[in-house]
Amino acid sequence: MRLLAPSFFVIALATVLPESAAAQDRSAAPAVSAGDNGFTIQSQNGDYQLRIGALLQADGRFAPGDDAGRVVDTFTIRRVRPALRGRLTRYFEFTLNPDFAGGTVVVQDAYLDTVFSRAFRVRIGKSKTPFGLERLQTVAYMVFYERALPTALVPNRDAGVQVLGDLAGGLVSYQAGVLNGVADGGSGDTDISDGKDVAGRILVRPFQKRGATDPLRGLALGFAATAGKQAGAAALPTLRTSSLQQTIVAYTGAAAAGTRTRYSPQASYVHRSFSAFAEYVHSEMPIASAAVRADVAHRAWQIAGSYLLTGEAATDGSTGIRPRANFDVESGHWGAVQLAARYHHLEVDEAARRFAAAGSALEAEAWTLGVNWYLTPNIRYLVNVERTVFDRAAGSARPSENAVVFRSQVYF
Repeated sequence: MRLLAPSFFVIALATVLPESAAAQDRSAAPAVSAGDNGFTIQSQNGDYQLRIGALLQADGRFAPGDDAGRVVDTFTIRRVRPALRGRLTRYFEFTLNPDFAGGTVVVQDAYLDTVFSRAFRVRIGKSKTPFGLERLQTVAYMVFYERALPTALVPNRDAGVQVLGDLAGGLVSYQAGVLNGVADGGSGDTDISDGKDVAGRILVRPFQKRGATDPLRGLALGFAATAGKQAGAAALPTLRTSSLQQTIVAYTGAAAAGTRTRYSPQASYVHRSFSAFAEYVHSEMPIASAAVRADVAHRAWQIAGSYLLTGEAATDGSTGIRPRANFDVESGHWGAVQLAARYHHLEVDEAARRFAAAGSALEAEAWTLGVNWYLTPNIRYLVNVERTVFDRAAGSARPSENAVVFRSQVYF
């Protein structure tokens, strides 16, 4: 018995130890998940995370009544964007978002966030300029085929340093930064001059803490502005129509020559199945040619609304629509259906005529009607009909533009 007891103990210990080690390995193993939000690999405590997603948009663009042949009717791949988002320890988050559409590679977003708290984080790299309401909405969640005319005056992606955060539990959100500065509607990876832009945006949700059914809970009011000294022809915008991206105003033989300022009051509203937003954008800068110099202002505004006929909850564009039941023919489920409409208007100072290229129109207004069919949170079909009317064109009157566009989208 004296010999048997120690032997039994050794055998038992040898049996238990591997199981304990295996249990420890299992507890330390990363967690892998897949769902509507993409594919995620993360550590057990969540300090390390990698999320893999993608956006694919296959489109059709057609211009009925285009007798002059201004527009080529075409099927096209609008966006092909694999996305990597991740976390490295609790305090560092990154985003890498390239686009392969058109057979070229463009880095849309590439930045690192240092997260001190929900109220304060520092972002360094290339990302959206904190300015336009519709521009800041996630492109996969946009209600319409393309952004409206005010976004033609809004800076897109730019490189620089930003600070951002949410205060008072999300009652106030802010974002501010020092950026290279890009033309209205433009993006950039490097600067074209020594001047830099200062940009800032504040958003207030005054009734956010009210009950979930309160009609005022979904109201948000914002204001954004940028200012910076810019020079050169590349700092001048080319303004285009929304759906077919045809030139409205282009500048030739001229260059930016001073401080450019922009400002934009904006508002959004969500209640049950209804959502709406409105924004006004004013962009002004000195323009000079060999013999002429003038301050030229560009102004645009829009109002848009949508309603989910199938009763789902609407969103403000920061998240997507989730059908009550995903598309399933055998079960008789068809997803969610949304109707949308907007009016948008653009006008440019008469002084711009001295620098505008032939065929430019200094005023445009457009009406858009749309239908969105959400088969699942990741699959959507979209159809828009849009009419754009031009005014104050150089030379002969410019014919109106009619557009019928559609899109099939995969996003996760």
